[in-house]
Amino acid sequence: MRNDNSPPSPESGSSIDPDRPWFTRRSTLVVGVAALAPAALAGWVLTQAFAGTGSDGPSRSVPLSSSHSALSPGQRDAKPGSTPSASPSASQSTTAAAPAPAPAPAKGPLAGRTVVVDPGHNAGNFEHTDEIDQQVDIGTGRKECDTTGTTTNAGYKEADFTLDVSRRLRTALEAQGAKVVLTHQADRPWGPCITERARIGNEAKADAVVSVHADGVSAGNRGFHIILPAKVKGGAADTAKIVGPSRELGERIAGNFARTTGSAPANYLGSGTGLVVRDDLGGLNLSTQPKVFIECGNMRDAKDAAQLTSPEWRQKAAQGIADGIVGFLGG
Repeated sequence: MRNDNSPPSPESGSSIDPDRPWFTRRSTLVVGVAALAPAALAGWVLTQAFAGTGSDGPSRSVPLSSSHSALSPGQRDAKPGSTPSASPSASQSTTAAAPAPAPAPAKGPLAGRTVVVDPGHNAGNFEHTDEIDQQVDIGTGRKECDTTGTTTNAGYKEADFTLDVSRRLRTALEAQGAKVVLTHQADRPWGPCITERARIGNEAKADAVVSVHADGVSAGNRGFHIILPAKVKGGAADTAKIVGPSRELGERIAGNFARTTGSAPANYLGSGTGLVVRDDLGGLNLSTQPKVFIECGNMRDAKDAAQLTSPEWRQKAAQGIADGIVGFLGG
């Protein structure tokens, strides 16, 4: 039912005799009443609309103008001159529909570059020897899915070392603008297998891949070395395209690692160059992106172990690797 607030029709002039002496007084009174009637009627209608039929009886609030009554309570409380806010539901809808701001573009010499960092082994491998002993195809033959890695004589695991250095390395590379992908973060009970580690780097189309390790040979053998891929072709392995750039990556890392950590190249292989070529590592054989392994030191040698267990030295190790990657990628 429509509320009609229009004023009543005026009286017809034919019902009044202009010759009657009381016309002027009556006309004035009628005009006054007629002028007040619409406002009174509008006020009454609005009062009834707001009063309701609650148990507390009719509302005694002062009638509001029609424009004011159309606002919500929160809008009626707005300060003069302010824009009334939308209802809570409308605000929520607007907020939900607003697009998320685009992330700021990466800045730095490695902006637009992708680096995959592979923390060698996994501390959980010790409890999952059956799983990691499964044989996988590395192109030139078959090999264990993964191994436990070594430890210091005091029990510090290589897997804990490699994960710590890898996380520090990620931070250093991201500061240079690179996108960094880790093959794992100890967020799985064991592995991943060497085949999966290679696949992660390939699918990321990484500009560089570094697998972080520490050696476990007899005491007295000290220093670091970089393992480069040999030229192999067999099964899923074909390293022809990555041998050259992988060597350049390895040379860059070797020079910067020595300078930053103060460590010397290994004294037990590589003829003092700190560079070794191997064809029996699935992580290298199956890679289609420039990739190297770094053995940061010998965990079984007390002097090297003292460095490997030092957080300060591990930070230097990560920085040395990062500087080598930046140099390789032209940063």
